[in-house]
Amino acid sequence: MASLSMAPVNIFKHGADEERAETARLSSFVGAIAIGDLVKSTLGPKGMDKILLGGGKGATVTVTNDGATILKAIGVDNPAAKVLVDMSKVQDDEVGDGTTSVTVLAAELLREAELLIAKKIHPQTIISGWRKATQAAREALREAAADHSNDPARFQEDLLNISRTTLSSKLLTHHKDHFAQLAVNAVMRLKGSGNLEAIHVIKKLGGSLTDSYLDEGFLLDKKIGVNQPKRLENANILIANTGMDTDKIKIFGSRVRVDSTAKVAEIELAEKEKMKEKVDRILKHGINCFINRQLIYNYPEQLFAQAGVMAIEHADFAGVERLALVTGGEITSTFDHPELVKLGHCKLIEEVMIGEDTLIHFSGVAMGEACTIVLRGATQQILDEAERSLHDALCVLAQTVKEPRTVYGGGCSEMLMAKVVTDLANRTPGKEAVAMESFAKALRMLPTIIADNAGYDSADLVAQLRAAHQENKTTFGLNMSEGTVGNMSELGITESFQVKRQVLLSASEAAEMILRVDDIIKAAPRKRVPDHHPC
Repeated sequence: MASLSMAPVNIFKHGADEERAETARLSSFVGAIAIGDLVKSTLGPKGMDKILLGGGKGATVTVTNDGATILKAIGVDNPAAKVLVDMSKVQDDEVGDGTTSVTVLAAELLREAELLIAKKIHPQTIISGWRKATQAAREALREAAADHSNDPARFQEDLLNISRTTLSSKLLTHHKDHFAQLAVNAVMRLKGSGNLEAIHVIKKLGGSLTDSYLDEGFLLDKKIGVNQPKRLENANILIANTGMDTDKIKIFGSRVRVDSTAKVAEIELAEKEKMKEKVDRILKHGINCFINRQLIYNYPEQLFAQAGVMAIEHADFAGVERLALVTGGEITSTFDHPELVKLGHCKLIEEVMIGEDTLIHFSGVAMGEACTIVLRGATQQILDEAERSLHDALCVLAQTVKEPRTVYGGGCSEMLMAKVVTDLANRTPGKEAVAMESFAKALRMLPTIIADNAGYDSADLVAQLRAAHQENKTTFGLNMSEGTVGNMSELGITESFQVKRQVLLSASEAAEMILRVDDIIKAAPRKRVPDHHPC
């Protein structure tokens, strides 16, 4: 019988690459831990910011400490790192906050797993222990959650506290009371619908952050046409997406054979008649305000002015969509059947000045919950970061209105979960107990990093916090303004239960998925074929 050759057999195409067993696992761990280390300095109320520079000529500068924004902006090549980046995006879409926490927790879990695998503990044993630990932590979090939705005054206070806690780790931390109230007022106007599309954020350079305010109405950053009414009461609005720019012949790129210039004038006149007929069809809808997504040229603008109709051109797609939502109208492209068109309605349209700019203000819109937050600030970077911070707060508040349970922040919930998991590990025989202990250690790393980022002695503070939780002081957490351990219920440091639960589940699932990997296969790069037929 012929002996099999011991030489390795390559079954992949030329150029394909494979990493096996320990090498693949190490590559995954290193990538994921590097992503965690990148964002962990931004965690907590004293976290630092990152500057992200875009490539190319007009390189954009972004200053942020939002985990999802940082991870979206960096191009990663490591597959495990990509898993964490995607998880951070999902956290941002799902609940709006906790993007840094979820990445850091997943990275810390993998850091612990690396040590366990070095001790020859099988990945499946670790996963089994982690699953039991996740379940125990989830139960502990559920039991610790408080629901004040039956008491409007306390629930309002909860929302303010959640908003303050969310904003305290952002750029707006010095004005968090002002912005927390602003965010809560905006979300309470939604009357529980949670439709954040109704809240429009406008950024205007100038003034300071404290000049930002909530406007009960809708603001559109556009101009009203020439010689048209600048103020309208009881407006009937037609929102359209149609071409209003064919009032003169498009000579460029077209061929027209004529005997004389008079014939060209005839064609132009026909074009004008066509446009006049279109404007007449629009006016038959009984409107006094016409808003178009596309341009409106001089001739139709003049026709609208003669009819005393306010015409607003080039309202971008987002503006038109949001206007249709808040005024109760529909976007129209054809105008042959006025009876089928749903018009938007609004009590008053007028021009207002913000800074040096003129905007159009719609008040008394059909959708009563619509409002606009006007952000002011010294630089574009400050305005962009303020918008991201406010977006996080609005998302968390909208989630809390739907799921009103709250838990305490400042590392309190993490220590509570870690204590329960440690107790479970002490009662569990076998190697799974070691995995559970590593899960608890990873949870305790979050308050450690928060303290480190504030420049305090994290070992001392976390030891004090752990001792407090052992004495059943389950509302104790880190007070980062004093650098001590404090009672979170007195300090009002509250977080949404939904955010905390999502952080726990997403991080453990992502870490488990990366831990299961024992082989990484990279496809062969596509060969560039030389082009022998250049145009």
